[in-house]
Amino acid sequence: MTQKRTSSFISRIAAISLFLALPATHLAAQNRPGKAQNRPGKVQGKTKAQTAVAEKDTIPFFRGVAVSADLIGIAETTLGDYGQYEAALRINLRDKYFPVIELGYGKADADDPSTRLAYKTSAPYGRIGIDFNIAKNKHDDYRIYAGARYALTYYKFDVIGEGIKDPVWGDDVRYEAHDVKANYHWLEAVFGVDAKIAGPFRLGWSVRYRRRLFNDNGDIGNTWYVPGFGKQGNSRFGGTFNVIFEL
Repeated sequence: MTQKRTSSFISRIAAISLFLALPATHLAAQNRPGKAQNRPGKVQGKTKAQTAVAEKDTIPFFRGVAVSADLIGIAETTLGDYGQYEAALRINLRDKYFPVIELGYGKADADDPSTRLAYKTSAPYGRIGIDFNIAKNKHDDYRIYAGARYALTYYKFDVIGEGIKDPVWGDDVRYEAHDVKANYHWLEAVFGVDAKIAGPFRLGWSVRYRRRLFNDNGDIGNTWYVPGFGKQGNSRFGGTFNVIFEL
């Protein structure tokens, strides 16, 4: 039931993101070369090319900062057995380059019926990277991003097994391991969109492809869930839906 509710939530988020993308496409079409209202020639004693260069040079290097929160991770935590709370700080440089720091807290408290193991963990994680605005009009209210992240987490976990068969005597035995230390490092490729809604308020989404770099699962095999990365063995794709305040 919780998985169905989570899937329904994510489907609604995807539908909203489509509506965000449509106005961006319309505005981009309006801003194509040849749609300008002024006729070719000089504008106040300057050619159009000179005017464009002058306008470009007046754009400040530092354009502000934005803070955001991911709603998908909150939904997973509320409706399921694992998830994360995540916030991000993004710096705007010339509306083109966006250095990003993402910090979160991931947790899991779940039973795996296939392995008859109970798993529990909670720990912070972090990502650092940069996004590039690849939209044609860099200064539009709608942005299209491509970027990358380096991510890591150091965490401890508990695992408990009920009724595990002893390989020698065949009896049911209880298996427990507590505070097992582990760490995980990975890369993420990012594609995303965001749009201005009103004032400093924006909405956006991103799709992530994750690739493990190196890790240490401790002495008892792969951990079931990694804070910030997700369940091991699942798809390497993930996503966020962000509420953003840009200053």
